[in-house]
Amino acid sequence: MSDKQAPEIRVIKRKKGHAPHHGGAWKVAYADFVTAMMAFFLVMWIIGLSNEVKQSIAGYFDDPIGFMKAVRAGNSPFSVSELGARGSSEDKGIGKDSKERKKMAHAKQIIEKVILKAPTFRNMKQSVTVKLTDSGLRIDLVESRQSLFFDSGSAHITPESGKLLRLLAAELKKLPNPIMFEGHTDSRRLARSDGYSNWELSSDRANAARKMLVSAGYPEEQVSEVRGFADNRLRDPDNPDSMVNRRVSIVVLLSQPKDNSQTDLKPPVSVKKI
Repeated sequence: MSDKQAPEIRVIKRKKGHAPHHGGAWKVAYADFVTAMMAFFLVMWIIGLSNEVKQSIAGYFDDPIGFMKAVRAGNSPFSVSELGARGSSEDKGIGKDSKERKKMAHAKQIIEKVILKAPTFRNMKQSVTVKLTDSGLRIDLVESRQSLFFDSGSAHITPESGKLLRLLAAELKKLPNPIMFEGHTDSRRLARSDGYSNWELSSDRANAARKMLVSAGYPEEQVSEVRGFADNRLRDPDNPDSMVNRRVSIVVLLSQPKDNSQTDLKPPVSVKKI
């Protein structure tokens, strides 16, 4: 072979390195999976909460400023007992019972919000408690100081208390459920010589609250009972003479209470029905 026909020599150099990876698409898929699982467990947690806690959470998002003012003022949005036994019993409600509780919870939220915001009731905020019980919706007007809701030793309603009861009538008449009024006193005996006792006083105060609601438009046919308990159901049994034992309770009853009684305490020795 001649020099012009000599074969061409080629040198091939191969680069050493790792095999190419498959990209980051799997990371996106994994992140979506984790997000979906987190959302699932969050939904399951919310479903497991009691109605009281659900309403408190909803109340915060409806009015965060007012909600936090109530908390700073010492008004707990829910209690430990409501998170426990009562809360679990409420969640078992089905059908009509569940719908009634939902409406009562909504009414509770509105009443608390109005009382919290209205300057007229600034002296009463700490003395009005609204809670859901096994019997229904209970509103307690507690005499934390002298002549807050009623004049001392009488069933005469104070002007501020009258405004509050008219507000309650406007909201409670939206519920078709029967309603019951309870009157309670402390253990102090009245300084009267005509035989007028705590039995008459507790009954008269409960009946005065009934009259006020009815005059404000509440349907009289929905009134189930008016009861006077005197000092047989003390709010503070360790201090029977304490003013906090003086109270009037308005109970919006479920159509079919879960227990046989219509109240949340043991029956008194005697009950006066009007």
